[in-house]
Amino acid sequence: MVSEVAPAHGGEVHRDITGGGARASVFGISDGLVTSVSLILGVAGASVAPSFVRIAGLAGLLGGAFSMAAGEYISMRAQVELFERELAIERREIEQYPAAERQELIHIYRRRGISETLAVRLADDMMADKELALETHAREELGIDPGSLGSPVQAAVASFVAFATGAVIPLIPYLVGLGRSAALVLAIALAGTAALVVGALLGTFTGRNRWISGLRSLAVAAAAGSVTFAVGALIGVASGHS
Repeated sequence: MVSEVAPAHGGEVHRDITGGGARASVFGISDGLVTSVSLILGVAGASVAPSFVRIAGLAGLLGGAFSMAAGEYISMRAQVELFERELAIERREIEQYPAAERQELIHIYRRRGISETLAVRLADDMMADKELALETHAREELGIDPGSLGSPVQAAVASFVAFATGAVIPLIPYLVGLGRSAALVLAIALAGTAALVVGALLGTFTGRNRWISGLRSLAVAAAAGSVTFAVGALIGVASGHS
């Protein structure tokens, strides 16, 4: 999920993407599209019946979506647990060695050019509240925001849905029961259009040129699909399919 945060000075609106869902969603669609079109064209290249392509496409969609979701969950869970461990260590140090932790804050502020007097005052104010002290040390020493560690479940669900969304696009002609040639042509057209749109959306999300990003996404999908189609055609010829 992406939420917009309006700055107090009225400038450009920033988006909060710390939850992990936004990243998983945006790139999951692209991954699903490229994976699915590669698989479908590879199987179709062997000149097998559309029913085989449909089965392979559905298997690839489910397998890829579950794999992406599991990988995203595990990686995000490990990251959150690592952050929680570091925060627990920092909390214990604040409780057991408050003077040393106060001195660390003073040194951090001094390195940033703050005067000695102000650095001491800031450190004293922060250390007066243990939760505020923990948040401050986490940000300043560890680069962690205790309130935004990320959501493994959110990232996993978003990854699954996004991958499946991208993967189903080139599979649609085979799901509706078109003939071999018509399904292949329409699958390529849908995949190409989707690649352009997804690339443009990625460009918008990252602030890059949408046309360049769209054409780059199309080129990647086309290259992957072409290679797998050629391999599938070679396998089909070798196995006697026509």
